[in-house]
Amino acid sequence: MSSGFQNIGRVPELQKRILFTFGMLAVYRLGAHIVTPGINPEVVKGFFAQMGGSVFGLFNLFSGGALQQLSIFALGIMPYISASIIFQLLTIVVPTLEQLQKEGESGRRKITQWTRYATVVIALFQSTLLAIALENGQFGEGAVLNPGWTFRLLMAITLTTGTAFIMWLGEQITERGIGNGISLVIFAGIVVGIPRGLVALWEQVRNDQFTLLGAILLFAFVAVFVGFVVLCERAQRRIPIQHARRVVGRKVMQGGMSYFPLRLNTAGVIPPIFASSILMFPLTLTQFVHNETISNFFSDYLHFGSLTYNLLYVGLIVFFAFFYTAIVINPDDVADNIKRSGAYIPGIRPGKRTAEYINRILGRLTLIGALYVSLVCVLPVILSNQWGVPFYFGGTALLIVVGVALDTIGQIEAHLVSRQYEGFVKGTRIRGRLGR
Repeated sequence: MSSGFQNIGRVPELQKRILFTFGMLAVYRLGAHIVTPGINPEVVKGFFAQMGGSVFGLFNLFSGGALQQLSIFALGIMPYISASIIFQLLTIVVPTLEQLQKEGESGRRKITQWTRYATVVIALFQSTLLAIALENGQFGEGAVLNPGWTFRLLMAITLTTGTAFIMWLGEQITERGIGNGISLVIFAGIVVGIPRGLVALWEQVRNDQFTLLGAILLFAFVAVFVGFVVLCERAQRRIPIQHARRVVGRKVMQGGMSYFPLRLNTAGVIPPIFASSILMFPLTLTQFVHNETISNFFSDYLHFGSLTYNLLYVGLIVFFAFFYTAIVINPDDVADNIKRSGAYIPGIRPGKRTAEYINRILGRLTLIGALYVSLVCVLPVILSNQWGVPFYFGGTALLIVVGVALDTIGQIEAHLVSRQYEGFVKGTRIRGRLGR
């Protein structure tokens, strides 16, 4: 891998793609510091300082701190993610969308276009609710300088335009840069908070609020933990598939062995995101519903980091892992595709038996993967609450950072390999002409 990255300087096209990606991410980070007109940012920052364990803290994480500053990118890319998940679920329910998805590139293009429209609608709805909440003082008194419909309309247009611009940035990075642009935007928003956490830790070590030995042990634990996450994210179960010989015209195509890979964590970060949103939503409502009985119930039994909270969190992660995996991978469709291609799994009869075999393996992998994701998401909470770690870096954020980093490295390696292949083909053609 290291030798491959040393060759980046020899590929001008890859250099341009990387520089373009950094340029687009720089524009995104610049916009995250432009405050929305009509807002008192200091009041809003004070509110978010007390709301780290709420759904607002989760949204602020994905927006790269833009929501805390109520910048023009305050909604971040979350409306697009929500719209994408909605359409992904609708493809299972609505036959028209399912047919479009099977049509190939043209069908996927239509679904992508509808996803963009849905993103604008969701962003308009969320920005309007956010403007009303600001006017009602739910983010602190004096957060809005000039309340009224003019402010609501201005804020709705500003934040919706900001989300649309981020969506455009992500698509540009995907086409002209490196990797999945939307994922890289989220990655940049999360990683930008790491230096602040390190500075806060260093200040606590200097003020004797945290020991130097504890900081060293913390860094060693984080390094080992990240390595464990990388290992599990790359882990997969490869099902062998034997291809039979085929006769194409007068040629006999030799059969061979290939593999159908099943990732350990097929659902990715969707289960912890859904689980966090469901658990934090009632906790957030208690901030706005001034009822002592309800507030005491949640503070006693379901506060962030409690045993009950963690158990429910793990249960929801396991549920959504099985739910989302069932949407992404259909064993019956996989078995039909294997059968139609004239292949089979050694020792397993094609058709229904193959589907049952894949479903059994997928169920075991999903359970192990769900428990792994639960460990990654719960352990940072324990470190933060029980062991007095001075900063919190959530498991969901860690999964996103590691996953996007591995995907980006894979994209860079793919560009290098394709470049070498093109050079090999050109060299072969030149040698062939000389031989003539």
